[in-house]
Amino acid sequence: MTGEKTLGFVGLGNMGSPMAGRLIAAGHHVVVYDSRPAAVDDAAALGAERAASVREVADRADTVLASLPTPEVSRAVVTEVAEGAGVRTFVDLSTIGQLTAEENARVLGEHGVTAFDSPVSGGVAGAENGTLALMVSGPRAGYDGVAPVLEVLGRPIFVGETPGAGQTMKLVNNLMAATTLAATAEVMVMGVKAGLDAAVMIDVLNAGSGGTHASRDKFPRAVLPRTFDYGFATGLMVKDVRLYLQEAETLGALTPIASAVRALWEQVLAQHGPDADFTTVVKPFEDAAGVVVEGH
Repeated sequence: MTGEKTLGFVGLGNMGSPMAGRLIAAGHHVVVYDSRPAAVDDAAALGAERAASVREVADRADTVLASLPTPEVSRAVVTEVAEGAGVRTFVDLSTIGQLTAEENARVLGEHGVTAFDSPVSGGVAGAENGTLALMVSGPRAGYDGVAPVLEVLGRPIFVGETPGAGQTMKLVNNLMAATTLAATAEVMVMGVKAGLDAAVMIDVLNAGSGGTHASRDKFPRAVLPRTFDYGFATGLMVKDVRLYLQEAETLGALTPIASAVRALWEQVLAQHGPDADFTTVVKPFEDAAGVVVEGH
């Protein structure tokens, strides 16, 4: 795209790498950085330019996007981005919670950088296919400038101007995802224990009122074939559930369901570790029942 401004991309993990790849494939001039040199090498092979640090990305790019694993990492990256000589707009695609998004917006604003938080939903497949839902909050006046870039990644939805509003929406979304996946795991194990066929159960759920994204996609793709490779880590799901509860408790909202869901996910984290795919949530139920949920 001749005349396009340079984009920066920081964080080339499971989600960031395919998102950066889509921007490169769309013809954008993209400068990338990740703490893992191999991830930078992969992006460079697609046509990205390498940077040796976050600060160098922010020196060379007008708009910097980031896909990062935790609020702590996001804050550290923003501290470096804010000092960049070229950056004017920062878009955080990470799930970091409202408080961190507010703090990031303040830090960046003090350096004349416009901040948007734009957490995404849709998993690795959505990142690869450009079908993510992007929940964007930030100055409405600047949104039109970043929307064309975000549209390469999926469907951006403007949530509001309040810093962190997109984060709140993402946490609501992920609490629903955590709950429906856990509930589907519980009922599937109960049915298999009772003698039902797992594949038939999924067909019936999806034909009836019990169907969810978990039964339509996650179980057929990663649980029934026993691959457990959907592409989202248990540690990240636990982080999102914790952030939801922190914000809900600050607001004084009741959280009996979210609290129960958190207890289960903390158990999965303790038993299978942060890097285990989040579809392993079925395993504690299977272990207790002495059955395996599998099928084709």
